[in-house]
Amino acid sequence: MFSTPLTITIFGFGAFGKLAAALLAPHAHVSVFDKSCDARQAASELGFSIIRDVSGVHADVVVLAVPAQSLEQCLLDIAPHLREGQLVIDVCSIKEEPARLMRSHLPAHVEILASHPMFGPQSAMKGTAGSQIVLCPIRGTRWRRLAAFLRQRLGFGIIVTTPEEHDRQTARSQGLTHLLAHAFATLGEHPRICTRSSELMSEAIALVAHDAPEVSEAIVLGNRHLAPLRESLISALSSFGETEVNKHSPAQTDGQPYEA
Repeated sequence: MFSTPLTITIFGFGAFGKLAAALLAPHAHVSVFDKSCDARQAASELGFSIIRDVSGVHADVVVLAVPAQSLEQCLLDIAPHLREGQLVIDVCSIKEEPARLMRSHLPAHVEILASHPMFGPQSAMKGTAGSQIVLCPIRGTRWRRLAAFLRQRLGFGIIVTTPEEHDRQTARSQGLTHLLAHAFATLGEHPRICTRSSELMSEAIALVAHDAPEVSEAIVLGNRHLAPLRESLISALSSFGETEVNKHSPAQTDGQPYEA
């Protein structure tokens, strides 16, 4: 499938686009497309080739590292210029809607892979070897070569599943984490007096606390499986409090309130 060396064009040189480019550059020829002049300059200063017009995207692999909210317009822009045999990949944190959009807007002669790297700039600071990447094949079979590349060259763990199953599982593993990060942020700074378990929870929440707003919005609002979990969590928190209060409340007699 791939030419030698592998050629990759990354659309979007934001936080994740920069990370992806840095990880892939030692193993492939990486070019960057971004509408922002500042982003193009930053990519150029780091030594990446710049694609200034979508008609010039001829790479083996096209990685769409754009926010979920911008994906549809990006697909509409590139669709007329894609050549036969290219593999188009999104890296959005949700998968059902991006998969639907790619099926709908991309031409039949390109292959499609929905993906979700289960790490980001914050967690990647300690390295990415052994990190997971979820792959949801949509069209074609050439994604298998890419999966081997990611596993053998970059040391990633590969999980292959459907977009629906991805969103169902990440609603709990990622969606609830973002909800908790938002909730904990309203409580003020983490206390100095705390247990190790509290520290670990704080560290986990901190990994997503600084995600771009559009990332959190996609994860929380774009995953249809999250709403029922959120309601279940709220119900569990409420019922636990009521149960504990009732359990430890002093017994009352004759309908009279207890007085200290």
